[in-house]
Amino acid sequence: MPRIRVEPEDFQVEEEPLYRPCGSGPFLHLKIEKRLLNTDEVAQRLAEVLDLSPREIHWAGRKDRVAVARQWLSLPADAVAGDPEKLDLGPGIKVLDSARHVERLGVGQLASNFFRLRVRSVVSGWAERAKKRFAELQKKGMPNRYGRQRFGRDGRNPERGRRVLAGHPLRGGRRTAWLMVTALQSQVFNEVLDRRADALDEVWTGDVALVHDTGELAWVDDAASWEQRVRDFEASATGPLFGTKMHRPKGPAAVLEAAVLRDFDLPDLASLKLPRGMRLFGDRRALRVRPSGAEIEYDLTDSVLHLSFRLPVGSYATVLLDELFPEGYDEGNGLSPRLLG
Repeated sequence: MPRIRVEPEDFQVEEEPLYRPCGSGPFLHLKIEKRLLNTDEVAQRLAEVLDLSPREIHWAGRKDRVAVARQWLSLPADAVAGDPEKLDLGPGIKVLDSARHVERLGVGQLASNFFRLRVRSVVSGWAERAKKRFAELQKKGMPNRYGRQRFGRDGRNPERGRRVLAGHPLRGGRRTAWLMVTALQSQVFNEVLDRRADALDEVWTGDVALVHDTGELAWVDDAASWEQRVRDFEASATGPLFGTKMHRPKGPAAVLEAAVLRDFDLPDLASLKLPRGMRLFGDRRALRVRPSGAEIEYDLTDSVLHLSFRLPVGSYATVLLDELFPEGYDEGNGLSPRLLG
């Protein structure tokens, strides 16, 4: 059975930021390398060392615990005296780079993530199938599904999000409540994607499509006129990240999404009841995504498959692994859903 995360070094990821900090300003951006720690734990360590509130530490994206990850975080610049790259943050964290900037980091302010993975115990037959499937994903794309880590260790974060929308208090404050609601958003999106799984490489008349190069959303008034753009991976159909101002599709896509929202007791998005101070405007997310900068190599002697690839921000390497190994794999810290289900 294929195995990943036998060691943290088997799963490496590096953020590729949208911009380089300008060199001046009230915020300090730190590039750190972390091992066997999640992003929240790194922020907590920084807060303790620098006598800050964890709320003053910001990042563009969360990174897994069982991994070696290089990512950027931001904090008030005046909290650090001396050379930031000499900060002693304890085991598992290194400061690799630092620079001041005029703004703090915001969620999603990334260009992409670059992954280097080692998959162990891969027999030659499985390696050949994985190579073939990897080539297909580079051409047609892969499902842009939210990975299981989005839903919490126990998988119950979407249900907690339901409770938030029902008006029940939740320990952890507004930030935790928002995370739970976004987990419910992700679950709704995955359900729409699953119901369109056989048609991810096409658009329907009435779809809201994403133009990949620009990030622009556009109505599909005639699916036939979009066929070539979709085939060339210039555009893709989108699914809902529900909210009060989300762009809604028309036609068959609207019927499908309305049915899913009813199943989740979310029929009237305009009147969503949100906790005080929380806003949830909603968005659209492409149903498929294409890995780039991709390479694959098989070491027959050690039965190890080496993968490297780039994914847009918000897309999951574990979803790609699910596509390469549909029979499932051992994740070291737990079995993949296809083995559990």
